[in-house]
Amino acid sequence: MSALDFPDRHHALAAEGWFELGRPAEALSELDLLSPAGRSDPGVLELHWRILAQRREWSEALEIANRMTEAAPERAEGWIHRSFTLHELRRTDEAWSMLLPMAPRFPEESIIPYNLACYACQMGNLEVAQDWLQRAAKLRPKNEIKVMALSDPDLAPLRSYVEGL
Repeated sequence: MSALDFPDRHHALAAEGWFELGRPAEALSELDLLSPAGRSDPGVLELHWRILAQRREWSEALEIANRMTEAAPERAEGWIHRSFTLHELRRTDEAWSMLLPMAPRFPEESIIPYNLACYACQMGNLEVAQDWLQRAAKLRPKNEIKVMALSDPDLAPLRSYVEGL
């Protein structure tokens, strides 16, 4: 958002502040004041997605995530958010198929193999899920992955496997 000009920068920072204060409606009101160019800024799109995700407004979040992949295809966040949103919309097969090609494109991004493990697990592919969870554990401290996975309902079928990580 640092590349935004006034008054877009002012509104984007205000939206971020409202969001951090737990006031998503006010944050969205500030985003509504942005110019069309300001609304397309990758940082603004990221913030907009986070607000919608917090509110569990998944259909609108999917639109924003798609815009993120178009506006900044070199950033992993848009691809991750789009697949997560699809999963929340109970379109897990689609989430899997759209995120899988991003794994080699963003090899250092641990949340991609972690989310692929979640999607594989939910689709009943437990061995594939274990493999992706191992890949995530190679990119991030294994204990962090273990703590996340033990509290993640998507990985509940792998609970005993995760305990042994």
